Amino acid sequence: MADSKSNKNDKPVVQKPNKIQKWWNETVGELRKVTWPTKEEALKMTKIVTIVVLATAVFLGVVDFVFSRLVGLLLG
Repeated sequence: MADSKSNKNDKPVVQKPNKIQKWWNETVGELRKVTWPTKEEALKMTKIVTIVVLATAVFLGVVDFVFSRLVGLLLG
């Protein structure tokens, strides 16, 4: 008795990956191409970013304070 599921040509059925599987496989492939920083490089860059953020915050704080005083003098 012949198997009802087999094709005449007996070719294996290849299933296409769905969109999520395709996205995942492409994402993993791209992440393997990334050159990840060493721990020392990551710490150095983190320190630089922290210093820049703090300097910007201080600068904006001073500018805000000065403009608040100027507006207070003009309106008061």
